[in-house]
Amino acid sequence: MACTSCSTSDGGAPKGCKNNGTCGTDSCNKLTVFDWLSNMSLPSGQAPFDCVEVRFKNGRKEFYRNTEKLTLSIGDIVATVASPGHDIGIVTLTGELVRVQMKKKGVSPTSNEVPKIYRKASQKDIDIWSVAREKEEPMKVRARELAIAHKLEMKISDIEFQGDGSKATFYYTANDRVDFRLLIKDFAKEFSTRVEMKQVGFRQEAARLGGIGSCGRELCCSTWLTDFRSVNTSAARYQQLSLNPQKLAGQCGKLKCCLNYELDTYMDALKGFPDFDTRLVTEKGDAVCQKQDIFKGLMWFAYTSNYANWHVLKIDKVREIVADNKQKIKVSSLEDYAIEIVEEVEKDFNNAMGQESLTRFDQPKKKKKPNRKPKPAAEKVGSENIIRPANENKIISAKLAGKKPPRPNNNKKPNNNNPNKSAAPKDETKPNPQPRKPIIITKNENKK
Repeated sequence: MACTSCSTSDGGAPKGCKNNGTCGTDSCNKLTVFDWLSNMSLPSGQAPFDCVEVRFKNGRKEFYRNTEKLTLSIGDIVATVASPGHDIGIVTLTGELVRVQMKKKGVSPTSNEVPKIYRKASQKDIDIWSVAREKEEPMKVRARELAIAHKLEMKISDIEFQGDGSKATFYYTANDRVDFRLLIKDFAKEFSTRVEMKQVGFRQEAARLGGIGSCGRELCCSTWLTDFRSVNTSAARYQQLSLNPQKLAGQCGKLKCCLNYELDTYMDALKGFPDFDTRLVTEKGDAVCQKQDIFKGLMWFAYTSNYANWHVLKIDKVREIVADNKQKIKVSSLEDYAIEIVEEVEKDFNNAMGQESLTRFDQPKKKKKPNRKPKPAAEKVGSENIIRPANENKIISAKLAGKKPPRPNNNKKPNNNNPNKSAAPKDETKPNPQPRKPIIITKNENKK
């Protein structure tokens, strides 16, 4: 099925996304080929090519022979040969381009091994297919639980039901070989269907599941890339990329396939460059290359005695020095051949309308109303307005004047109701003195 939102009508044409099976979400547009020969008529007397390309779930494609001479077009849902029973797929390519694709995949058009198409899918076929597709997601969750219960080091990434619902294919990834014979028995008991296990690589798993890459676009392997070339770290070295595995790895955990896209261009540009290990001999000493700019044709050299100072040379000057060194001629210094790089001033974007402001649509904040309540009188001490008790104000003013502060009045007589307890003088300087706890004296302590 194209995607979960693309249910089908009575006539068999996809609906839901209303794009006739060519939407750009989920997998409707996965691994499609633009038929640029669709508007061209065949020469007189030439029969149309009798093979078509049919796509199944998550980009799985097969070639089938149209032996019944059905009138097929891109987007038609057809019933094809399967083992056992039949399968349901969507026609993705017809005509002469199918011959080109078969040649690219190494499939012979005249081979008897090419399966055939039974018929266009009826509404009953589509209903059975839709019911089988709805079972896949809950079945995948349960299958992972059973694999964990058997303590198998494998990951079940996807499940694909056959169009008639008679067989389920379990796609899994694993680092080593896995003995899943007992697991298949549990799957057959749990799901009551025929089970087929198929191991795929990590790149194939990412292609089946899809996703968004670090570039912000859908993964290449799930949209148009069909052949996986080997990628190694030398591609990153030639492009002068930092060898950071977190940045160079894709969602599959392997090196990104896009590292090979521009590699040929970099290799052609590097043909005119001297080797990075080139050593220049001067009267001041030997110099080695530290950096090179492929697009500007520049190389940075530094003396072995002072790696901090770098000198920028054009590649033609470097070749001149190398030619002189081959003749055992030492140049005076790198400074005679070095150039100065003038930093370009960045042009600021001048927007007179102020449209670059992100808050131009926000509502203006309400201004706070001034507080018109009368404030209590306070004595200014230095630069602060502090409200203090009268006795404390006298002490502070005396300290500022350089005089001794007045002593607290301790002439008050203590309370003689309790002769064994002396009343402590009350500290009036503290604004909020805490009450003291009463002291209870027993008779024995009183005698002592």
